[in-house]
Amino acid sequence: MTNKSTLILNWTVPVLALVAWEVFGRLDVLPRYLSAPTLIVAGLWELAITGELFVALAASLYRVALGFAIGTAAGIVAGLGAGMVPGVRHFFDPLVSLLFSIPKIAFLPIFLLLFGLGHASKISIIAFSVFFPVFIASRHAVLSINPILVWAAQNMGTPPRTVFFRVIIPAAAPQLFSGIRIGLAHAFVVLFAAELIGSKAGLANLISFGEEWVRFDLMFAGIVCFAVLGFGSDRILMAIRRRVLKGHLIGTEEQALQ
Repeated sequence: MTNKSTLILNWTVPVLALVAWEVFGRLDVLPRYLSAPTLIVAGLWELAITGELFVALAASLYRVALGFAIGTAAGIVAGLGAGMVPGVRHFFDPLVSLLFSIPKIAFLPIFLLLFGLGHASKISIIAFSVFFPVFIASRHAVLSINPILVWAAQNMGTPPRTVFFRVIIPAAAPQLFSGIRIGLAHAFVVLFAAELIGSKAGLANLISFGEEWVRFDLMFAGIVCFAVLGFGSDRILMAIRRRVLKGHLIGTEEQALQ
């Protein structure tokens, strides 16, 4: 099957679903809260004309980008350290085991008390949520490296700095990106929940406003924006991954997810 045929098949079901949604919505067959796609687009246009859409997008994008960056950086540094240094591993392992299973949004009241209702509390809880999957992936990535690779480099007199950047990092990179991708998904989930509490701007506010005022077109408009923002962020991350991991063997199942 050619790539063109595959692309057509991949888009057939979504397009048919949208057409059916539009037709049944216009015929009032569907519940009122399932606004027809054209009404959702009209709602998006209304928000864009008033400028509310861009204010909400800017606020949400700022929070998720900064929180994701901080959480990813902290998770990689701590995870690599835990994988390479037993003392660091013994320090972090009990803490991560204790906190990992707890929904991170449960800590939001603590972050609100510490940082207030502004951007800082949202960014902090997102970073906190992202840290755990990235840390676990980084830790396991280092521990799963074939020690023969490191020993061979050391026996040839390779400096520790070079071993780290030319052997350990490249070998751990595939698992690192897997953890980062999971962390990105967590960032958007926590972003939505965090913006519902004490936030004056953000995509979650648009969704909440639409639900409260029975403007389901605006509610779905906010959901669509969340989906597009999340999908675009994931595609950017996967593009970076393909470039960084160029030459690595990538499993068929993992390629399918891309």
